[in-house]
Amino acid sequence: MSDESSSEGHGPTVAADGSGDPDSPGLTVVHGASELVVGPDEGVGVETVADAAFAAEDGQVVAVGETEEVLREYPAENADVAVDADGRLVTPGFVDPHTHAIFAGDRTDEFEAKLGGTSYEDILAAGGGILRTVRAVRAADEATLTANLVEHLDVMLAHGTTTVEVKSGYGLSTDAELKLLRAIAAADEAHPVTVVPTFMGAHAVPEDREVEGYTEEVIEEQLPAVADQGIAEFCDVFCERGVFDAEQSRRILAAGLEASLTPKVHADEFADVGATGVAADVGAASADHLLKTDDEGADRLVDGGVTPVLLPATAFALGEEYADARRFLDGGTPVALATDFNPNCYARSMGFVVTLACVGMRATPDEALRGATHTAARAIDRTDGTGTLRPGAPADAVVHDVTAGVEIPYNLDVNTADRVVVDGEVVHE
Repeated sequence: MSDESSSEGHGPTVAADGSGDPDSPGLTVVHGASELVVGPDEGVGVETVADAAFAAEDGQVVAVGETEEVLREYPAENADVAVDADGRLVTPGFVDPHTHAIFAGDRTDEFEAKLGGTSYEDILAAGGGILRTVRAVRAADEATLTANLVEHLDVMLAHGTTTVEVKSGYGLSTDAELKLLRAIAAADEAHPVTVVPTFMGAHAVPEDREVEGYTEEVIEEQLPAVADQGIAEFCDVFCERGVFDAEQSRRILAAGLEASLTPKVHADEFADVGATGVAADVGAASADHLLKTDDEGADRLVDGGVTPVLLPATAFALGEEYADARRFLDGGTPVALATDFNPNCYARSMGFVVTLACVGMRATPDEALRGATHTAARAIDRTDGTGTLRPGAPADAVVHDVTAGVEIPYNLDVNTADRVVVDGEVVHE
C-alpha cells in the first residue's frame, strides 16, 4: 500500500476517487480534534495533525488537515453527519487482526487452574482448552453462535474496534467448521464492525484422532468444502509443538493457497518448531504470537515480507514473557497488535492491548497506535486505507475522551473511546 503525505500545515488533501458505500451518508465531517492520527509516518510510528478535521463522502475520506482548512471546503453545517470532537483525540478505528471470537461454552474454571500453576499445555492434554470448547461448539446451533459473536462485537465496537478478524477452528470437522464460518458471515451482515473470516480447521487435533490423519482430512475434505462455501479469506494453522509440525503446516497452507485462501500462521507461541520459516516460504500475510522467536526467525519474517502480529494480552493471561517487539521495531519493521480474544484470553479491548504493548513490550505510544491500526490492517491484507484516515480510506474513526495518543496507554483502566464512526456513520456513542 502506498502512503500519501498528510496535509499538516497545508490545505486539505482531496482524493481523486469519490466512490464509497452507497448506504453511507453523503457528507461526514469530524472537526475540532486536538490531535488527529492520520496514518503511518516514515518510521515505525504515526503522523498526526494538530487542531484537525477530516471530511468523508459516501463513507470514504476525501480530506484531512487543520480544522479551519477542512471546514472552508466542507462546512459542518452542510454535512449529513457532523461530529465536533471538541478538543479530543481522533484516531482511525482500531483493527484487531487475530481473534477466536466465535465460540460457545465457559472455561472460567481453567483460569483458576492456571492461577494454581497448571500450564495451558497440561489443560489441553487433559481434554480441556480448545478441545473443551470444540465440544460446546459442536453442540451449539448456528443462531446461538451468531448471537454470541454479535455480543462480543458490541463490546469490541464500544472500545473502538471497527475491523476484526475472526477465525473458525472450534469445530474441527467439516460440518462444524462450515457452521462456524456461516455464523461469522451472519454476524458480519448484522453488525457495523467489519468482520474478516479465517478458516482454521488446523487449530487442534480432535479427540481420538492422530495428527497425520487429521491433517489429511483438513487438506482433502475441509479445505475443498470451505472453498466451495466461499466465505473464508484466510487459512490459518497452529504450527506448534504437539499440534501441527512444520511439514504438516506447510502442506495445509499450500492446499489453502490452491483453494485461494491466503496463509496465516500461529507461530512460536510455546516453542520454536520452524513456523517462521513456513510463514516466509508460503508468503503468509502474517505470523502471530512469536513469543519464542529468535533473531533468525525474525529475520526470515522480515525478509519474506510477513507482518509480525504480537499478542501481549496472551502473554499477560498466561503469565508468560512478552514477545520481543523491539527486535522488530528497532530494525525499522512495524509490528501489528491484536487481542487474541478467545476463552483462554478474554480480552476484547484494543486499547488494553495498546497499553500492554507499551508497558510489557516497551513500544512507544505511537508505535503501539500504528500497530493497532495501519499495521494491523496490513496483517489482514487490507490495502484500501483501513487503519488510516488518509484520503481514499474508509471513514472509520474513534473520538477518544482524551487529548493525545499517549493518553490511550496511559489510562490503564479506562476505555477512552467516546464515539465511534464506521463508514461515516456514528455507530456508537
